[in-house]
Amino acid sequence: MSAVAETVRQKGPRVWLDMDQKELDDAYDQAVYAPNSEQVALRRRVNSVAVRARLKPQRLAYGPTPIEALDLYTTKQPNAPVMVFIHGGAWRAGSAADNAECADLFVNAGAHLVVLDFINVIEAGGSLFPMVEQVRRGVAWVHQNAARFGGDPNRVYITGRSSGSHLGGVVLITDWRRDFGLPANLVKGALLSSGMYDLKPVRLSKRSKYVAFTDEMEEKLSTLRHLEGINCPVVLAHGTYETPEFQRQTREFAAALKAAGKPVTLLVGEGYNHFEIPETMANPYGLLGRAVLELMDLPVVAG
Repeated sequence: MSAVAETVRQKGPRVWLDMDQKELDDAYDQAVYAPNSEQVALRRRVNSVAVRARLKPQRLAYGPTPIEALDLYTTKQPNAPVMVFIHGGAWRAGSAADNAECADLFVNAGAHLVVLDFINVIEAGGSLFPMVEQVRRGVAWVHQNAARFGGDPNRVYITGRSSGSHLGGVVLITDWRRDFGLPANLVKGALLSSGMYDLKPVRLSKRSKYVAFTDEMEEKLSTLRHLEGINCPVVLAHGTYETPEFQRQTREFAAALKAAGKPVTLLVGEGYNHFEIPETMANPYGLLGRAVLELMDLPVVAG
C-alpha cells in the first residue's frame, strides 16, 4: 500500500447531513478553514487600540454585574441613529475593547455606535441563556437611554459577527413588550455576518464540550424556529472561504426569511473567510460597510 493510500482518512458514520463527526467538528471550528485567523485577530486588536485612542469611547453600565457594560462612540449629529454591535468569539471569547475597528464608519456617517460586553459561556457554566439575557438588557438599555447621549430611541439597529450574530438573531425574536415593556419593533434593522441560526448541528459538534446544550436551549435560542418574532429588515452575510456549515446556516436562514415574507438581503463575500469579512465593515466602500450604511439610511462618508 502506498504512503498516499495510508493517509486517506476513513469516513465515519454520518452525524449531520453528509458529514461524519470529524467533518462536523471541523465545520464549527473556524481555524480549520481560516489558517490566518491569528493574523486577522492581531490586526483587529491593533486597529481597535488605535480607534479607541482616537475616539475615546465612554464606558457605561447597562446592568448590575461588572461585565454588563458598553463602549459608546458618539457622533456629532443630533438625534442620531444607534448601532449596537455584538461581538463574536465562539461564545467563549471576545470583548468590546477588541471590537472597535468599525467605530469610525458609524461616527463619520452620523450614527452612534454601542459595543456591548457580556458574560461568556465558560463563566456562565456552559449556558447560553445568561449571555442572551445580558445582550437583550443591553439593547433595551440603549433604547431607554438613547436620548441622553443624543441618540434616537426610534432608530436602534443591531449588528453582529459569528457567535455575536447568533446572539443578534435571538435579539430579533425577543418579545420586547412582554419582557421589557418596550415597543415590539424596538430594533429597526439588523446586519448579521457569519452566524448560527439553528443550534441542532452545533449541539452535535464538538462545541458541546463547552456549551451545556439542552433541549430548551436548542429550541428557544434557534432563531430559525421563531421567524414570526422578526419584524425588521435583516441583512445576512457570509464569505466563500467560510466553513460549509456557516455558509449553509446563513443561506438557509435567508431563504427561510424570504419564504416567510420577511425583508431580507443575502450578501456573499467572494474570497473572504470568517475572520476577514467583518473587516469590510470598517470601510464605507466595503461589502459590509456599504450595506450597513444603506440599512441605516446613512451616507457613504470616508473618514
